[in-house]
Amino acid sequence: MIKMNFLVLGLLTLLNCTTEVKVKEKEAVLDWPNLKQFQEANASLETPKPDENRVVFMGNSITIGWLQARPEFFNNKPYINRGISGQTTPQMLIRFRQDVIALQPSVVVILAGINDIAGNTGSSTLEMIADNIKGMAELAEANGIKVVLSSVLPAYDFPWSPNMQPAPKVKKLNAMLKAYCAKKGHVYLDYFSAMVDERDGLPKKYASDEIHPTQEGYAVMEPLLEAAIAQALQP
Repeated sequence: MIKMNFLVLGLLTLLNCTTEVKVKEKEAVLDWPNLKQFQEANASLETPKPDENRVVFMGNSITIGWLQARPEFFNNKPYINRGISGQTTPQMLIRFRQDVIALQPSVVVILAGINDIAGNTGSSTLEMIADNIKGMAELAEANGIKVVLSSVLPAYDFPWSPNMQPAPKVKKLNAMLKAYCAKKGHVYLDYFSAMVDERDGLPKKYASDEIHPTQEGYAVMEPLLEAAIAQALQP
């Protein structure tokens, strides 16, 4: 009888775990852009002060990883990080109004595209990726928000999806974004040139997995970012 009770308990536990996984999977499908991620944090934010030049960072794991690796960089600054790991540009485009425009920033810094190239949410052409980024820039501009478009960081290979040879695509996408910024008057933030190695990849000193920056990698990016924000804020 005792063994039977343990067996029943084990089956019930397994059933509950399976049900929880299915519920989470269903929630992920229903909330594909992950709008829930920052809803509470957004609701708790106050309206920017008259002299506050609020900056919102829209991006993926590289953006949110910055806050985790070097939180001191964000301290006592009007910087709001809205990066979500693994996200692609169509997901960001959907949540752009909620996670950027509604926060009333002076500047948005967009760093996106590498997960699209990796195929995280399906196949995308470079034109599709660029169009999604342009869509975010156009939404920002229409709402009086200055735009900083970041280059995609160098990538020689993806640890989670190897042998995709992303380096040429990264370079071509960056050229498209740079040309768009020149045409529209947005600030182009060139991380790529400062971090690329001889393979057109990201060296391990800047990213141990050659994708996600280390503290040393972010230290290279920070002065470039500050200069780009200052440029965007110029009258």
